[in-house]
Amino acid sequence: MTQAPGEDARREWRWAVWLMIVTSAAAMSARLATIRATTGETPMLSANDRSRWCTVRALVEDGTYAIDRLVEIEHPQTKRRYWRTIDMVRHRGPDGREHYYSSKPPLFPTLVAVPYGLLRAMTGATLEEHPFAVMRGILFLVNVLPLLLYFCVLWWCLERVAASGLAVLYAMAVATWGTQLTTFAVTLNNHLPAAISVLLAVACVLRITQGARQWWCFGGAGLAAAFAAANELPALAFLACVTLCVTWFSPRRSLAAFVPAVAVVVAGFFTTNYLAHGTWIPPYAWRSDGPVIGRVSAAASADLDAQRVPPEVRDVLAAKGIALSDQAVIAPRRAGQRWSIWDRVGAQRWAAVAASDGIELRHWHNWYDYDGSYWNTDRQGVDRGRESLGVYAWHALLGHHGLLSLTPVWFLSIWGAVAMLRGRPAGWRVFAALVVSVTVVCLLFYLVQPPLDRNYGGVSCGFRWMFWFIPLWLLCLVPAADVLLTRRAGRVLALLLLAVSVFSAAYSATNPWSHPWLYQWGEYAGWWHYG
Repeated sequence: MTQAPGEDARREWRWAVWLMIVTSAAAMSARLATIRATTGETPMLSANDRSRWCTVRALVEDGTYAIDRLVEIEHPQTKRRYWRTIDMVRHRGPDGREHYYSSKPPLFPTLVAVPYGLLRAMTGATLEEHPFAVMRGILFLVNVLPLLLYFCVLWWCLERVAASGLAVLYAMAVATWGTQLTTFAVTLNNHLPAAISVLLAVACVLRITQGARQWWCFGGAGLAAAFAAANELPALAFLACVTLCVTWFSPRRSLAAFVPAVAVVVAGFFTTNYLAHGTWIPPYAWRSDGPVIGRVSAAASADLDAQRVPPEVRDVLAAKGIALSDQAVIAPRRAGQRWSIWDRVGAQRWAAVAASDGIELRHWHNWYDYDGSYWNTDRQGVDRGRESLGVYAWHALLGHHGLLSLTPVWFLSIWGAVAMLRGRPAGWRVFAALVVSVTVVCLLFYLVQPPLDRNYGGVSCGFRWMFWFIPLWLLCLVPAADVLLTRRAGRVLALLLLAVSVFSAAYSATNPWSHPWLYQWGEYAGWWHYG
């Protein structure tokens, strides 16, 4: 528990914390009020948020998850398709035709579509006619207001672990001004709701560990932890840890309240995915060719390269009950290696793939493979991936996208986690063990991705896939701050770490979909070049 030295000091610290919260919210609101695309048409900042906004708009205006109409919209003067996004897939829809869809999990955009639908019904304002007013208003509702709740709940949690008010003050300074999480307040994204959900789940579990047995604590923990996993799939590890914890304290209440709350989110996640894509499997999993239907000889590659349907291909498919029409065409994807078999009648597609024993005919399961797909081209910049595992790990931790180099206050979180594991303060050993284990597991998961996917999260202000850990790391930071801030030299070091962290966050505050300062500085100096 907090051991404040006096009521006057406590009051001063509280005013200081409130000042940081209010000024941070004001700064986020000011940035939100001025954001616009580099070309000026909308407040959308990247392909990532355009993808989600396309789903929101398609649901409300067209009653569908298909975004074909939106990605083809041209600006009347520039003729630029300013709603187009690279974060989309293409597959057959319920009407028997192929359509474009956002590649992002549809649950969160579906929820965001609710306030847009209400606003449109009540005021007539649309994303087509009033993109700035509508988008900025919705972002304030779904980003800034939840962040205010996040700051208040975090404050409550910090006071449960800190031994001094000064440590709480320092941790809140980091939370309000020193992490990249607040930079995402100006854009529609999954990282912010995931991190907020993680903190709300932790707060519910803390109340449970302190003896609370209200049903809403268990239900809230389940709802928040599951929603975190719905927005950041690796947070399933966090959900598993929360499940074990609440079950330990009350199996009966966990079964009656926690499990149903989790089930609500799980049902929402898979139901919206099925409504959007006609399958329970998320789009991310549809990135390779499907099961083998049959095989033809390697000699068929000549006809396939010439964009002719070989007779033996028709025969093999016919043997499996698939009759190609006369309108079937061949589209080479990689000459001599892979082809698309497209039947205009019925809008059916299959893949022909070169193999050691001939050519395999496969079901079409690669939704990212379509004409004009960014993912079929030679990717640019960090999207090219292919770095060695050692280089990738270095830059993800201490290099140009480094968690520790951009936000060095996390060194204090490592120190604090070790202190917690040693029993200081008492009662936090299990929490530290869970944070450390889940952090290591998720970090290794991202580091060992295939070379092409080693891209640091693309064009982003940091290693964004780990940002949902930020509230957990903030709590781990407190024991180190309690010790460090008792000495003058320690306070100087703490302020230096905070200053670098604030600078990194401020550098990307107007657009989190931009490279961090270390990346740009190093590129200018010639230390690395991704071209």
